[in-house]
Amino acid sequence: MAATDDTAPDDSRPSRPDGARMPRWLPRAVVVTLALFACFQLAGWAFHQLTGLLVDILVAFFLALAIEPAVDRMAARGMRRGLATGLVFLGVAVAVTGFVTLLGSMLAGQIQTMVENFPSYLDSVISWINRTFRTSFSRVEIQSSVLHSDWLRKYVSSSAGGVLDVSAAVLGGLFRTLTVVLFAFYFAADGPRLRRALCSVLPPRRQAEVLRAWEIAVAKTGGYLYSRALMALVSGIAHYVLLQVLGVPYAVALAIWVGLVSQFVPTIGTYLAGALPTLLAFTVDPWYAVWVLGFVVVYQQFENYVLQPRITARTVAVHPAVAFGSVIAGAALLGAVGALIAIPATATLQAFLGAYVKRYEVTGLPAGPDGRGGRGGRGDGDPGPGGAEG
Repeated sequence: MAATDDTAPDDSRPSRPDGARMPRWLPRAVVVTLALFACFQLAGWAFHQLTGLLVDILVAFFLALAIEPAVDRMAARGMRRGLATGLVFLGVAVAVTGFVTLLGSMLAGQIQTMVENFPSYLDSVISWINRTFRTSFSRVEIQSSVLHSDWLRKYVSSSAGGVLDVSAAVLGGLFRTLTVVLFAFYFAADGPRLRRALCSVLPPRRQAEVLRAWEIAVAKTGGYLYSRALMALVSGIAHYVLLQVLGVPYAVALAIWVGLVSQFVPTIGTYLAGALPTLLAFTVDPWYAVWVLGFVVVYQQFENYVLQPRITARTVAVHPAVAFGSVIAGAALLGAVGALIAIPATATLQAFLGAYVKRYEVTGLPAGPDGRGGRGGRGDGDPGPGGAEG
């Protein structure tokens, strides 16, 4: 039997080498990681809660940029900026109130006329159905079936429950409008002070870039607003002449509606603007509706290819494809608000980036249809909208 070696190591006692110990920095790292994660979650929650306010501030900022040229002109003549801003907002409020009042009276009168003539409209439709399909419907039977139907009772009960929701939505919209107006007023009235406060925390080189970007934003946003207002005026006059010749009622209100909605509602504004005069023209004569619809389509092509390029060439100068894409992107990000401010924001960004892009002469390419394709993409030394020639 072999003798045991007393000097052999005892494997029954667990060994704990230094490498198996917990590093001292690990608990602190875990705490810091959890704290950063909590801060990230808190920041995400706060951003989600403040999204509406941030969007309102963004809209107010672009509104202030749009009216700042007018405020600057009035302030240059010795008027205080606060008073000048108040006068501009007062003029806008009077114009909007007048438009809403005129449009409301038009719609109220037209709705009253349609309600008064509804029995005759219904009789004519029922007579046409009876003659065409050889049926024997009567207005009394249709009215009785509608009034005693289950879906009407369900609709009335659901509508009664939705009155509070509509009221809350109206009050919320009014509050957001007042918030936008208040921020826009302070942005426009304290524009120079705001720029000084922002530049005071930046080095001199960055200050020049910020001031340049601000000036470009003011020029592009104001140019977009004024060019749209001019096109709205031209569109309103053209449609007023047509409606007046056809004898469509409320020609003034309809012309103002077409001019404003077609220019300031992106993408679908033209179709939305043309629907109302077409519908009212149909109540006068169905052929008048065809004339109005045809004129809307033809005028839209004239505006897109002749009028808009000439008016916006020196104000916004955004390619139609880029403008359409920016509207789609803005609508996807911020809805209707994003679609509304997408074009001036894109024009500002394009002009600001173009100031730092160096352009070179293009060789080896044939000239374009205008004979300018062989030199720098333009041939006249112009670096493009908002650009700076290298």
